[in-house]
Amino acid sequence: MTVRLFDTRSRALQELVPVVPGRVGVYVCGPTVQSSPHIGHLRSALSYDLLRRWLEHRGLAVTLIRNVTDVDDKILAAAPAAGAEWWALAHRVELEFADAYRAIGVQDPTHEPRATGHVGEMIALIQRLIDAGHAYVADDGGGDVYFDVASWPDYGSLTRQRGDDLVDGEDDGRAKRGPRDFALWKGRKASEPVSAQWSAPWGAGRPGWHIECSAMAERYLGAEFDVHGGGLDLRVPHHETSWRSRPPPAVRSPGCGCTTAW
Repeated sequence: MTVRLFDTRSRALQELVPVVPGRVGVYVCGPTVQSSPHIGHLRSALSYDLLRRWLEHRGLAVTLIRNVTDVDDKILAAAPAAGAEWWALAHRVELEFADAYRAIGVQDPTHEPRATGHVGEMIALIQRLIDAGHAYVADDGGGDVYFDVASWPDYGSLTRQRGDDLVDGEDDGRAKRGPRDFALWKGRKASEPVSAQWSAPWGAGRPGWHIECSAMAERYLGAEFDVHGGGLDLRVPHHETSWRSRPPPAVRSPGCGCTTAW
């Protein structure tokens, strides 16, 4: 019997044809660990655990990657109120998530990479996007790097939006070329701890959220994989942007025919 999954881009059931016969690569956007897990987090984890168990029951070998976003605006903002360093808060909450997953019987993922452990890959991916003409360093000297949405005419296809249908990004007062461009790299800010900054060719700072999943998915599953999943509420902007922030066909094939299931 054929395995079929609902594909977000086509909005239809599609036959799952693994990139590598007999094996399925699954990337699930995991939690941002700024506060304790709630039922929505657990529902997502349980859904993909069930998918994994079913695929394995069907005789497929599954590699399931579920990341942890352990550096982020929300974590940095929540740490002072929690009376902890940002990294200590992130670690404590990550353990809470692990306990909650275990309590409802969710299996451990094959790998559970932390964003802070893969900043090097993120910097390399950002540089590839800059070199390909799909990202730019802001000209205000702040060290920010943005994805140039206008440079990719097909942007928005995952959620079937075009041009004015897309919501402008937050006006952060920094040097974006277009209101819908999103941050791949956030330049250092005096208000943020030095421990949350990494060196990069365009200036010290930290990665933007959307580039993190792109880099970690490629690191563990390669340029092509079968299922990229996550919460329905993350389709816009996170999944659209993380899917499109992979370099274009001249560098690698975006999406690569992957089944995208949310």
